[in-house]
This record gives sequence, C-alpha cells and structure tokens, in this order.
Amino acid sequence: MADLNEAGGLWLAKTSGAIAGSAISIAYFLPAGRREAAIRFAVGVACGLVFGSTAGIKIATELGVAEYLAPFEMVLMGSATASLCAWNAIGIAVRMLDRRAKGGSEKT
Repeated sequence: MADLNEAGGLWLAKTSGAIAGSAISIAYFLPAGRREAAIRFAVGVACGLVFGSTAGIKIATELGVAEYLAPFEMVLMGSATASLCAWNAIGIAVRMLDRRAKGGSEKT
C-alpha cells in the first residue's frame, strides 16, 4: 500500500509541476488569443506529464543535487521545466518549418 501512496504523490507532483509550468509559460509569453492560450496550456501540461520524471532526474544530476532531493521534488521540478520549455520548442520548430517553406518557394 505504501507504493500506491508514493505513486500517487509522484503523480500529484507531475500534475502540479505541469500546470505550474504551463501557467508560467502563458504569463511569460502572452498568447495572441484564447485559442492559443488553451493550446499552449494543453501542450505544456502534456509535456510536463510525459517528460517530467526524466527532466527532473537529468536536471538534478547535472546540478549535482540529486542525492539531496526527494523523488517528489525532482518530479515537480522536471514537470515544471518540461512544461515551461514545451512551447519554446514548438515555437522553434514552427519557425524552422516556416523558413524552410519560404526558402523552398523562393527557389522555384
């Protein structure tokens, strides 16, 4: 039963971190409208839930603080970071695709 409580705590940390990262992302990079805000929020939460554990472990290891943090703290940190960075990664990908599309049409 203790494993179930620990798993529930980690899911709570993932969810909390993902929502916090998405909210910060929306506040930091203001969306153009409600639709963009909703999409950004959903993408941030999804990325935070999916990549939160891995990102938290990587960040804690790189900073050399992994042995000082509880699993809950690592997952919370990773989820918030992954959620916050998700929109930036999508923005970079969209810009690269736009440049490629414009560059391909100029050659013909």
